[in-house]
Amino acid sequence: MDTNLHNIYLFKALDAYPYELEETIEALNYALSYEPTNAKALCLLAKIHSEQLGDYEIAKSLYAEALANNMEMASIYPDYLYALLANEDYEEALKLIDFALKVKGTDKGVIYTIQGQIYEALFTYKKALKSFKMAKKYAFNNGYISFLKAEKDRIKDKMPKKKKSKNKNKKNKKKKKK
Repeated sequence: MDTNLHNIYLFKALDAYPYELEETIEALNYALSYEPTNAKALCLLAKIHSEQLGDYEIAKSLYAEALANNMEMASIYPDYLYALLANEDYEEALKLIDFALKVKGTDKGVIYTIQGQIYEALFTYKKALKSFKMAKKYAFNNGYISFLKAEKDRIKDKMPKKKKSKNKNKKNKKKKKK
C-alpha cells in the first residue's frame, strides 16, 4: 500500500512540475516520506534545485543519491549532466558520460549532445564537432537533427579561421611583379 501511495504523490509531483512548484514540492515531500530512496523522486527534487533554484551542489548530491539507489535508471543521466554542465564541473561530467553511454536505455543522442556542449565550454571545438556527429547518428527525428546542425554551425563559427597558405601569397606577388 505504501508504494501505491508513494506513486500517487510522485505522479502528482511530476504532473505539477514545472508550472505549479508549490504543489510539486508538497507532493514530492509526501512521496519521499513514503519512500526516501526512490530515484525518480530524488531526481525531480534535484531538478528543482538545479533548474529552479540554481543550487547545483544540492542538486549534485541528490542526483548522486538517486544514482546510488538505481544506476540503471536511464532518465537520471541527462538531467544530472546538465546540472554538472551548468556548475562547470566538466571533468566530472565527462566521466559520468563514459558510464552513461554504457547504460542500457540511455538517450545516447542527448548524452553525446551534452558531451559536445562540454567540449565547447572547454574550447575543444574539434572534439565538440565529433560529439555532435555521434549525436546525429543516434537522432531519430528531423527536429533534433536540425538542432544538431545549428549546434555544429555555432561551433564552426567559433573555430579560429585558418590563415592563407604561403603558396597563394607567393603567386600573388609574382603576378604583381609582372
